[in-house]
Amino acid sequence: MRCYSSARVLATLAYAANSLASIVNLGATDILQPLDIKTFHSLNRIGSPVVSPSQKLALFTTSYYDPTENKNTAYISCLDIRNGNITQLTESTLGTCVSNPLWFDEETIGFLKKGALYKQELYGNTLPSVVFAPPVPISNVMYRASQDILTFVASVFPNCTMDECVLVKQRNAMRTDSAMVFDNLWARHWNEWMTMEKPNVFTARLDRTGSRWTVGPETNIAAMLPQTSDPLTRWSVDDYTVSPAGDNMAFVVRPPSDNMTWATNVDIYLAATKHGSRPRLLTGRMNGAASAPTFSWDGRRLAWLQMETPGYESDINRIFIYTLATRETVAVAYDWDLSPHALVWSRDNKSLYTVTGNKGRSLIIQIDALTGHRRELTTTGSAASIRPIDDQTVLFVHSDTDKPADIHMLNTQTKAIDQLTNINAQALKRTQLSKAEDFWFTGAHGDKVHGWVVRPFGFNRRSTYPLALLMHGGPQQASTQSFSHSQWNPNMYASAGFVTVVINFHGSPGYGQNFTNSVRHKWGDYPYVDLMRGVDYVTSHMHFIDKNRMVALGGSFGGYMANWINGHTDRFRALVSHDGKFSTISGYYGTDELWFPEWDLGKPWDPMGRVILEENNPERFSANFKTPTLFVQGEKDFRISSTESLGAWTMMRRRGVPARLVYFPDEDHWINRAGNSMRWHTEVLDWITTWTNTSAPYRIR
Repeated sequence: MRCYSSARVLATLAYAANSLASIVNLGATDILQPLDIKTFHSLNRIGSPVVSPSQKLALFTTSYYDPTENKNTAYISCLDIRNGNITQLTESTLGTCVSNPLWFDEETIGFLKKGALYKQELYGNTLPSVVFAPPVPISNVMYRASQDILTFVASVFPNCTMDECVLVKQRNAMRTDSAMVFDNLWARHWNEWMTMEKPNVFTARLDRTGSRWTVGPETNIAAMLPQTSDPLTRWSVDDYTVSPAGDNMAFVVRPPSDNMTWATNVDIYLAATKHGSRPRLLTGRMNGAASAPTFSWDGRRLAWLQMETPGYESDINRIFIYTLATRETVAVAYDWDLSPHALVWSRDNKSLYTVTGNKGRSLIIQIDALTGHRRELTTTGSAASIRPIDDQTVLFVHSDTDKPADIHMLNTQTKAIDQLTNINAQALKRTQLSKAEDFWFTGAHGDKVHGWVVRPFGFNRRSTYPLALLMHGGPQQASTQSFSHSQWNPNMYASAGFVTVVINFHGSPGYGQNFTNSVRHKWGDYPYVDLMRGVDYVTSHMHFIDKNRMVALGGSFGGYMANWINGHTDRFRALVSHDGKFSTISGYYGTDELWFPEWDLGKPWDPMGRVILEENNPERFSANFKTPTLFVQGEKDFRISSTESLGAWTMMRRRGVPARLVYFPDEDHWINRAGNSMRWHTEVLDWITTWTNTSAPYRIR
C-alpha cells in the first residue's frame, strides 16, 4: 500500500532509498556560501519516525521557521520504507503546526493540533477531523488498537477531572490577589513557578463505530497513587510508555516530599490500563533516578535505565529488566563503563538497542538481554530515535557535524546504513559545512582528553584564522559530533571565519564513568586545565591559527567557565558567558535543583562545603577580570538565576572593563524562540568578530 496526499493535493517527493536523487552534485562553476544566520534558522528539522502496524510505512514531522514572517510551521509526511517514496500528508500553510503523529490503523493517522487530537485518512482527498477536543490540552498521545485505548498526558488540579479543571481556572481568574504561598521546596523549577496543576497520565476508550468516533470517559492513572499533604509537591508524571498490546503502562514520577530539590529519586510504576488497580512501584529499593521504560514486543518484560547513587544526577545509567509474570528484576550489562540514555527492544525480544555517548559520538549499541553482550552498530556522528522494523532492521535519526538530521535505515546484521530522507538538500546545496577533525592531548591528572576542530569557511592553509573555543555545559555533559540547531553549532562559528575548537574536558560522559566523576569538587581545576592545554595543543600543531586572536564561549557550565577564565588568564581577546554562574554561593541559593551544587561542590553553611565552593568561585577572582565579555541571560532561567549574569556584568562595568549584557525577558536556560535565537547569533558573532578584528564572510548585522 502507498501513502496518498489529502485535502490540499500536496506534492509527492520521491526518494530512492539506496541512491538519493535529491543529493546535489555541484559543478565547477558553483560558488559555495557560508552557513549564515538566516539560512541556519530556516533549515528543516525532522522528527522521530513513527512506524505503521505493518512496519512498511513511517510517519515523521518536518518543521521550519520563516524569518521574514516570524512564523513556525510543522507538517507530517509518510515514508514508504520499501521504496523510499515520501508523501506530504498535512498542510504546510505558514504558521500551521501539527505534532505527535500516530497510527490508528494502516490507513488512518492521528496527530495533535492546538492540544486536540485529529484523524486523517491516508487515501483520497479527505479533510482532517477532530477525534478528541478535551477541555484541557493533551500531549504525548498513544493508541493501542487491540484494546481500543488512548493514553495521553494532561495537566490537572488535585482531585479534579479535566472538565472540573476548567471551572477551577475560572474561579482562580476571579481572585482579587495574585499571591503564591510555599512551605516546601520546590517553589519554582526550570522556567515555571509551581502551581497546583501537574501533568498526569490518562487512559480513555476510543469507540470507532462507523465514521463517528468517540472518546471517554478518561481515567487518571496517577490519581491512584497515595495522596500527599502538600498539593504543590504532589505526583507529576515525567514520561510513560504502553505495552504493544495496550494492557499495561509504565510511567515515570518523582515521589512528592519535602526534599524534592535535593533528592534525585525518580521512580517507575507499572499499572493496568483498564482495571483501575493501584499502580505497582518497581524501583522502591533504589534511590537514584529511573528513566526510559520500554516494554518488550511480547509485553512480558519491561526494561529501564536506573541510576543508583542518591543525590547524583550524572551517575551511570544501569539497565534493569523486570519480568511481569514472576515480578523479578535483573541487571544487564552491569560491567559496562558507558552510560546509555535510550532503550528499545528488538522485534524478536532477545536484545535491546540503546544510544550511548562514546568519545564525542552518540552510537547505537545492541545488547543481548540475557548475557549483556554488546555490539556497536554505528561508528560516526550521532544517532537518536531508534525504531525497529523487523528482527534485523531499524530506522533511526542520524546527524553529524556537517550533516543535519535525517532518517536512516540500519541493517543490524551487516551494519549497512541507507539514508532515506534528505530534507535540507535544497537549502544547503550551495552551503559549505565543515567536518569535525579529532585530536587528543594530555590534560589534567595526566589523562588523555578528546577534542575536535572545525575549519573555517573557505579554508586556506596558507592563511591564518582566529580561534573560537566552544565550552559545553554540565560539567557532566559532552559535546557530540552532531548537527545542532541550538546556539552551539560549530559550523556557525566556522562560517563566521573562525577555527572552531570543541573539547570534552573532565566531567564529560562517554569516556568512562571515572572521567565523568572526576570533576566533583574540581570545577575550576580539571576543566580549566584541559581547556588551556587543548588550546596549547591546537595552536602549536595547527599553524594556521592566530593565537593572538582567540575567543572562548560557553553556556551554563560553559558560561561559568568563561567567568572562571576571565579571572585566571588574559589570553583571549573576548569571552561570551551565556547563563553562566558568577558566584557559587549566590548561585546555590538561587538555583532550583539543589542536588546538583550539593553533590558537585557542597552546602554554603557547611564548613567543608564552604571551602570547596569558594575554591571554585569565579567571583572571588573578580578583581582579575579584564577580558571584554558579552553576557547573555534569560529571565525565566531558574537553573542559573538572572542575577548571576547581571552581577558579573555590573562588576565589570563598574570597574571600567568592556562588557555588554543581552537580556531576554521571555527565555529560560535556553534560547527557544527562533527570532530570539537569530538575535542571539547576531549579538554573539558581532561581539567575537569585532574584538578579534575579523571580517566575516557575510554581513552579520
